[in-house]
Amino acid sequence: MKKPRIEPLIQPDKIINYWKKEKKAVAFIVIFGLGYNISTVMGPIYQGKLLDALLRGDSFNAIVQLAVIFVLLIAIIQLMRHMKRFYTRRFANSTSAAMRLIIYNNIINKSYIDLQHENTGDLMTRALADVDLCVDGMRKFTTEVFDTGVLMSAYFVTMLYYDVKITILGALFIPVAMLIAEKLKDIIYKFSIDYRVKSSVITGMTYDYIDNAMLYRINGLEKQTREKYDLELEDLQNKAIKANILENSMQPIYNVVAMLGVIMVIYLGGTKVIAGSWTVGNFSTYMIMFAALAAKASSAAKLFNSVQKSRISWQRIKPYLGEYRTKNTVQNIMKDHTVLNIEKLTFYYPESKESIIQSINLTARQGEIIGVTGAIASGKTTLGLSLLGLYPYTGSIRIDGKELRGYSEYERSQMIAYLGHNPQLLSDTIYNNITLGSNEDITAVLQDVCFDTDLEVMPDGVNTLTGNRGIRLSGGQQARIALARTLLNKSKIIILDDPFSAVDMKTEEKIISNLKEHYQDCLIILISHRLAVFSHINRIVLLHNDRTVEYGTHQELMEKSEIYASIYNLQQLAGDSNE
Repeated sequence: MKKPRIEPLIQPDKIINYWKKEKKAVAFIVIFGLGYNISTVMGPIYQGKLLDALLRGDSFNAIVQLAVIFVLLIAIIQLMRHMKRFYTRRFANSTSAAMRLIIYNNIINKSYIDLQHENTGDLMTRALADVDLCVDGMRKFTTEVFDTGVLMSAYFVTMLYYDVKITILGALFIPVAMLIAEKLKDIIYKFSIDYRVKSSVITGMTYDYIDNAMLYRINGLEKQTREKYDLELEDLQNKAIKANILENSMQPIYNVVAMLGVIMVIYLGGTKVIAGSWTVGNFSTYMIMFAALAAKASSAAKLFNSVQKSRISWQRIKPYLGEYRTKNTVQNIMKDHTVLNIEKLTFYYPESKESIIQSINLTARQGEIIGVTGAIASGKTTLGLSLLGLYPYTGSIRIDGKELRGYSEYERSQMIAYLGHNPQLLSDTIYNNITLGSNEDITAVLQDVCFDTDLEVMPDGVNTLTGNRGIRLSGGQQARIALARTLLNKSKIIILDDPFSAVDMKTEEKIISNLKEHYQDCLIILISHRLAVFSHINRIVLLHNDRTVEYGTHQELMEKSEIYASIYNLQQLAGDSNE
């Protein structure tokens, strides 16, 4: 398997390493950047020579020769400029991809607990907008080191050759423009960081409104949410104006300040022309270079502000730029018998001091279906989540004699399949929602979840698009597609949390029958508040709100647990009345 290109990058949280990583592109940037900017001064020089030749009335051949040299020189300069831009853009594109890959790698390697505390909008802003701003600042800096720094030096040295006094007096105002920009950078930093934070808030609100649009509409909250969103957008707009107004509105001022020296250049340069020590071509060359020098000085001033904005984005993404980590894909999993031993399992959510489940004891083996039920908030879902190893737990959970936390994350994902309350469908085809990119035959699993009859009325069959979050399908169809995905690989342990809430009882009974017949190599943990099929499964764990637990078969609990018997009988009565 080919390793990711980003893997060799050492210390990705140090910005200099991105230039080191792209050393080949950077080398070409240096070569063409120096060549382009140093040779650029030859353009005005030869333009002045051509002007003098015309004014002197030189021969046609001499003028044509100068013109050809001038055109060829400009062509070579522009070619070097093109190559410099090409490699600068290549550096920027590679750096952007590298940063995004590292951020993505950091996110997928975060623990489930850490991810729960992340804000989706903030993550998206950092991974997209902040990376773009940061890389754009790096690109501009890389470009302006040559297009401003080297070019200004080339112009200044050449102008000194023409006249030291005029050059020094004319350039006095250039440092002033750059000093103004330097003084404004702290103000721009403050406004920019306010804008970036507010942008993250808006992104998060956008995701929330998309996800809950129907909820707000049904409850008549569209107007309130729209008004709140508009207020936040207005605040974002105000912060954007403050963040950009200084940078963009100051550009003309930088130009004016830097160009103030042109008065001295015109006066002293004109005097030299009148005195005959300068030709008209010399004066034209000098004026062109001075104007270019002043313009580049204002660009350098603006660069300070752009780099400042880039620094803000760098600080925001830096915490996500840890060393690239590869997933451990080595499996040390027993292929044959599956034995699950749970002893004195107690579970706390990280932010809670009170246990959700307490002293659970259970031994189960492949081929069994273990039911988990209980009152609302008794810990049914928590028990299922604790068996995934996503949260820390006390007590013991052993699979085939090995503690759950002793398995790698990858090994747990290969051993345990989980279906939660929400189907979590992709906006894709039914086939891709079940296979998640693998090339598997899903005929059998569709029959196991009783979806084969649904496909008969779908013209596109398994290629039917589900829509965003499965909106084109009924709730029962969404649930069964998610169930099919969970069952597809016949994992050693399959945990199903309320998988039949949107399915009628007859279909539920048929699916349970299929599970018992076709998944005898699996251990299935069935979490449900519906007890209709519990008479067909092996054993049951009954959780109570006081954290006590009862164990037994359906018949045993019917005899010894008044609560279980009462719930089962009421559900049976309700089912009979519905028929």
